[in-house]
Amino acid sequence: MNGAQVVVKCLEEQGVDTLFGYPGGMILPLYDALYDAKDINQILTTHEQNAAHAADGYARATGKVGVCIATSGPGATNLVTGIATAFMDSIPVVAITGQVDTNLLGRDSFQETDILDVTMPITKHNYKIKDPKVLAASVREAFRLAKSGRPGPVLIDIPRNILLGETPFYEDDYVEREKNDPDADFTICAAEAAEVICSAKQPVIICGGGATYSGASKEVVEFAEHYNLPIVYTLMGIGSVPRSHKNVLGFSGMHGRKAANNAVANADLVISLGSRFADRQTGNLSKYTAGTKFIHVDIDPAEIDKNIPSSIGLAGDMKVILKLLMRREPVANRLDKWWKKIASWREEYAYDYNVTRLTVPWAMNHIAKATKDKEFAFATDVGQHQMWCALHLRVETPRTWFTSGGLGTMGFGLPAAMGAQVAYRAQGSKRRVVCVSGDGGIKMTGNELFTVARLNLPLISIIVNNTSLGMIRQLQKVMYKERYIACEEEMSYPMDFAMWASSFGISAVNVDSPEGFAEAFATAMAEDDRPHVIVMNIHRSFVEPMIKGGARINEFVDFK
Repeated sequence: MNGAQVVVKCLEEQGVDTLFGYPGGMILPLYDALYDAKDINQILTTHEQNAAHAADGYARATGKVGVCIATSGPGATNLVTGIATAFMDSIPVVAITGQVDTNLLGRDSFQETDILDVTMPITKHNYKIKDPKVLAASVREAFRLAKSGRPGPVLIDIPRNILLGETPFYEDDYVEREKNDPDADFTICAAEAAEVICSAKQPVIICGGGATYSGASKEVVEFAEHYNLPIVYTLMGIGSVPRSHKNVLGFSGMHGRKAANNAVANADLVISLGSRFADRQTGNLSKYTAGTKFIHVDIDPAEIDKNIPSSIGLAGDMKVILKLLMRREPVANRLDKWWKKIASWREEYAYDYNVTRLTVPWAMNHIAKATKDKEFAFATDVGQHQMWCALHLRVETPRTWFTSGGLGTMGFGLPAAMGAQVAYRAQGSKRRVVCVSGDGGIKMTGNELFTVARLNLPLISIIVNNTSLGMIRQLQKVMYKERYIACEEEMSYPMDFAMWASSFGISAVNVDSPEGFAEAFATAMAEDDRPHVIVMNIHRSFVEPMIKGGARINEFVDFK
């Protein structure tokens, strides 16, 4: 075999059925080998960044490793934003890049870039293949690294002459080590944590993305029910437990629900399951931690005590840890007073969806009701609409929520939704993806509607058009005395996003009323064999709630 054929053989061995990419001279030998790979669906995107996001969306939807490929130089550097997005959100992706021939390395050759040094801070590991004998082993190891422990992206850079040259292929001799039961010290530590839970008067669970990616959603629910604990979730933790569960208070953080944020602010014990305690979750860290104990469960030992010092740290498999924590029998009705407080916050801060004009909260609530008990998933870009989705959608199932949390990547939504929709099609699932984008982010990666149309993917793309960069404008109001700059579009001829989407051959419609949106969404749901675009033309407004700068998590900005 040549090197490219070895790579394809390894991809087939790893169970890869789909990859996303864009060709170029140095990666073309791999594309040539893919010509004969009938079981691998290679999807040509309109841009390499979108290939990385699509691989990311595929991985989030399936739990498998997403794969993207690109050529050297600009092809490889265009992957960087997508790789960084996957790294910050702990998503398993393998990126394969072509490189100039080994005898040209270091000579500033055409389209040569040292992509290893570029991506070293945003990958779990990366490889530059200079010896064909290590190619197969490196590809296999990349897949294992991407999905083991705390998942993340891995990059393999392969010079063109390695892809073209004779390369040995040998069977994989890797043997996975047996997982040992928790040792005695760890079991004792879990028992101590269980005692702390039983003595807490106002405990709360915070679910992060790790609760989903560990596959522990069932155990999280059992744990919460065992001790009758309230649950809030971070932006990445949405979907880890059903939104409709009686113990769930909803999204917590900078723009979190007031009832959820009040529960965290008043808790005497916070039990974090797979969350990093990032700044958008905690607000002022010293105020967040004041008078509160913490139990931190995470697969990555480096996260324990990184942001929240002096916590009880339990690093390891979340399923195992939760089962250990549930060995302690709870005290019945012990938290009745705490639940009464929570019930009062729920009632006081309930949302009013009675509106006279079209708003995003109303539309997201309408989508939540319309898709109830149906097979749907949800993707977002980054900005105001992302927060409205987090607050008002009701995600019931793990791996049906796709958003850029750590990096906050505008333009993530559509290509990630495309990757997820391709994954569902490959699985034979009828689940459809609803993607919500702002008019800012859709301009960055919206040309991927071309690929959506070409593949006839039945996703529903909603574009929130308020002719502004809404979150930038909101921050300028709160922090910069309403000195609005570079955030508003005043055009003699405003862009018609529906006409733009129609140019790709997609059914698209403008709406500006609740009735119009409801009709358009019903049509999109009924016509489930093709893509749809709904453009919401709305008034500018602000996302509420919002935590005050430097304040405690339940101290909110007054926008009146």
